[in-house]
Amino acid sequence: MAASKKTDQEDTLIHGIEPYTAKKSEEYMNPKQHEHFRNILTAWRQELLDEVSRTVHSMQDETENHPDPNDRASQETDISLELRSRDRERKLIKKIDESLDLIETSDYGYCDSCGVEIGIQRLEARPTATMCIDCKTLDEIREKQRA
Repeated sequence: MAASKKTDQEDTLIHGIEPYTAKKSEEYMNPKQHEHFRNILTAWRQELLDEVSRTVHSMQDETENHPDPNDRASQETDISLELRSRDRERKLIKKIDESLDLIETSDYGYCDSCGVEIGIQRLEARPTATMCIDCKTLDEIREKQRA
């Protein structure tokens, strides 16, 4: 039995897309970069929608009524966890859609708080980021202080 190994290239892909290599004097958030991030966000969105579809079909197939109470409880727990995961993914799909809208209005890639460039690498790590790393760090510090 052969174990499947990911190649180095597969490890560097972002939702199946090569990382962006910016040229030295390239303008930030130019049409090529917008297209790059549109492709990442669209692929990510499709992955999530495919997972939702698989979950729906799986839950329809597994509507088995177990006679043993422990089996029923285990099945209900599994379903509950699955539904919570899908709810988080639904919220993520909403953020992805908002990011796609920002690309259309050319507002994508800039911090909501201070207006500076978020940065290509940060956006590739978190394509739905709306804050630069400095503002996000301050926001998290403030949030911890309120807790």
